[in-house]
Amino acid sequence: MWGLCKDSGGEPYRTVVDVADASAPAFACSCPSRTAPCGHVLGLLLLWSGGEVPAAPDPAPDWVGEWRAGSAVREGTVEGAGSAPGPAAPEAARRRAERRAARITAGATELEQRLADLLRAGLATAEQQGYGLWEETAARMVDAQAPGLAARVRELGAIPASGPGWPVRLLEECALLHLLDQGWLRRERLPDGLAATVRSRIGLPAPADGPPVRDHWLVLAQHDAPDPRLTTRRIWLYGTATHRTALLLSYGAAGRAPDLSLPVGLALDAEVSAYPGAGRLRGALGEQFAPPGPASARPPGVTTRQAAARYGEALREDPWLDAVPVTLGRVVPVPDGDSWQLADADEDTALPLAPAARSRPGLWRLVALSGGAPVTVFGECGHQGFTPLTAWPQGEGEAVPLH
Repeated sequence: MWGLCKDSGGEPYRTVVDVADASAPAFACSCPSRTAPCGHVLGLLLLWSGGEVPAAPDPAPDWVGEWRAGSAVREGTVEGAGSAPGPAAPEAARRRAERRAARITAGATELEQRLADLLRAGLATAEQQGYGLWEETAARMVDAQAPGLAARVRELGAIPASGPGWPVRLLEECALLHLLDQGWLRRERLPDGLAATVRSRIGLPAPADGPPVRDHWLVLAQHDAPDPRLTTRRIWLYGTATHRTALLLSYGAAGRAPDLSLPVGLALDAEVSAYPGAGRLRGALGEQFAPPGPASARPPGVTTRQAAARYGEALREDPWLDAVPVTLGRVVPVPDGDSWQLADADEDTALPLAPAARSRPGLWRLVALSGGAPVTVFGECGHQGFTPLTAWPQGEGEAVPLH
């Protein structure tokens, strides 16, 4: 991307950024600032993250082409540059990956020491030290280019203020963070699938390397998770022929809705490619052969007992998994003291609703849809309980979004 920034002088500054390699973006600006990146580069990136940099229908200006050519020569990606003939882009990418891995290893080692200090001093010190210590540690993980570790560290900082029983929750999260640290530090010894999961949890980007799978994908659910920095949209799909479940993730700048939006209950004829990692649930939407259309198909349901067992099995491949997608076949929402649960209509078992699901309007929509009769519910089953996202009445009826 590129742009011109008008200043008090006569000629506007020329700013250009290349984010093809997200771990090491390249940039240049004609301004005299000694700071790199300068404010003009950061401004262009902010506009881009907010979707305010339009697609250019015309070729790039000459000065952009000259900068790209010079950047390629410096990286050794132009044939004839350097001592060896042919492109050297893979070698440059390998060196960048090694530098990032070394930074992550240093950050993980430092985090291990922080966790050891906490346990040595006692969990009660976490309440006394407040959130500042964890925010500082999270910033160190960002510097180490390990955003996955940074996000988990920030979650630790909020646990001491989360109510009764927080020491148990803090110890559990510290143990999972320690396990992720050790997984990274010993990644060479892990099976390929688990090693890919560790890299994904650490925050290393990876392309969707699975073969494209064409199917009529039923849109099971769509919901947004707002954050002060980013809005994350989760879209669950179900392949009516392959019986596969896929998760599409899209992002938008804070306060902005992500671009990808698919109506719940419709189906689209499209290709989906899986990302690496345990279970390979996350996918990338490829070519769409037709717009979304009406569908009468529903995913097959399981019992509450089978849903809990499915989550337990998934934890063996991904110990950091919060929840798995599950469709409950015949359940009835019933109160359980101050909370709610989904009781199996055919077995003497039930799943509690996750705390966050109990206060949402979707709960009352689900209760009204059921009216005391069994319904089919799709949602996420995890260690905190079941989060209902979409429901269908028994017999005929359209999908009802609950989120």
